[in-house]
Formats: sequence, structure tokens, C-alpha cells
Amino acid sequence: MKIFIPSLLAATLLMSGCDNATQDKVAVQTPEVAPSAMVHYQCESGEQIAATYNSTDTAQVQYQGKKHHMQIDVSGSGSRYVGGGFEWWTKTTSQGAEGTLFQHQADGSTGESLELCTEL
Repeated sequence: MKIFIPSLLAATLLMSGCDNATQDKVAVQTPEVAPSAMVHYQCESGEQIAATYNSTDTAQVQYQGKKHHMQIDVSGSGSRYVGGGFEWWTKTTSQGAEGTLFQHQADGSTGESLELCTEL
């Protein structure tokens, strides 16, 4: 009987520790999303681009009067969003930051550069 009680106590403590770890993990996976931020860019061609970042994973890029919904994708540096046949690639989020609009190829690669822009 003495062996059973310490084993039961150890198992209960171990299970309660796992429960707390699960709760912590859930809290980390559901961060609060900041309100949408619209950022305006002036491009070398004279075009303007307005980008709205609804979350860290999505962007809506308005270019030549059309809105393009994009999802975050892998990049070597900066943030790269892909959607609607375009890529929107930004380097930083401060005033004067650069953004480049590319065509996005069907094979997933980056195509021709369409616009080189600077944040206003």
C-alpha cells in the first residue's frame, strides 16, 4: 500500500504539470491581432500602392485601382506576400521603408519587378 500512494501522487503531479504546459501552449498560439494598418507607398513610376496589413499573415495591396489579397510566404529577409499573380515584398516597417511589387510566377518563383516604392 505504501508503494501505491507515492506512485499515485507522482502520477497526479506529473499530469497536472502537463495540463499547465498545455494551457501555456494554447495562450502562445493565439496572440492578439493588432488593428489593420494601412501604409502608403510612392513608386518610382509615379504609381501609388496602399497596403493594409490585417494580420501578420495577410496583406491587401491596392495597385492600379484593384485590390489584391495576399498571404505571407517564405522570404530570405523582410516580409513577402503572395496572391493574385503578384508578390509584395517589404524590407522594414518604418517611414521611408522600401516595398517592391513583382509578378509571381505559376511555379512559385519571383518574376519581373513591376514597381519599386518608398513608404510615405
